[in-house]
Amino acid sequence: MKNLFHQEIEIPVDKTRLSGTLFIPPEVNGLVIFSHGSGSSRYSKRNQQVASFLHQRRYGTLLFDLLTPQEDSAYYNRFNIQLLSRRLAGATEWLAKHPVAKGLRIGYFGASTGAASALQAAAELTQVGAVVSRGGRPDLAPEDTLKHVKAPVLLIIGSLDTVVLQLNRQAFNELRCPKELAIVDGATHLFEEPGKLNEVAKLALAWFEKYLKPAVMPKIY
Repeated sequence: MKNLFHQEIEIPVDKTRLSGTLFIPPEVNGLVIFSHGSGSSRYSKRNQQVASFLHQRRYGTLLFDLLTPQEDSAYYNRFNIQLLSRRLAGATEWLAKHPVAKGLRIGYFGASTGAASALQAAAELTQVGAVVSRGGRPDLAPEDTLKHVKAPVLLIIGSLDTVVLQLNRQAFNELRCPKELAIVDGATHLFEEPGKLNEVAKLALAWFEKYLKPAVMPKIY
């Protein structure tokens, strides 16, 4: 893949079309799909900052709206993890067939409630190679979801986000896949403190570099 691809797209899922931004850098290493938290969207500044960091290391990204504007106006939809994970899975399957993304290793980056939908979708899809959760709510995933996740999972939580930290410790014990719990010292739920979101981006990058390695094609003699 020689050329840069950066385009606003529409993804057909659930008999609707979801808006997104797809970025594929030259010599791409893998593709990370973002699952944003409740009340957020593809324009989340925090997710965009992490995505920009990944671009510098040649990772493609898809940031997209899990709900249409009309659906998002109904508050309960923002916590409908079944619906959100179905949207995420549908977008993943669609993207896996897209000409610019076909054959790329795919990972998830889930924030807050978006982590629950990312974990559920990862439990259902074999093509997901790694999952990173930022201040996630894995406890919102449907019962028994966590034990079915096979992709390696990194849970990143701020040390000052005490309630969510406890929820993540419990989720960590339920996961049966390769896993790691990373606590960012001095950070609250949104990692708004100076430099803390950059720490999140570095942790996420290291996880994707470890587990989203490009497939090595066998030599034919």
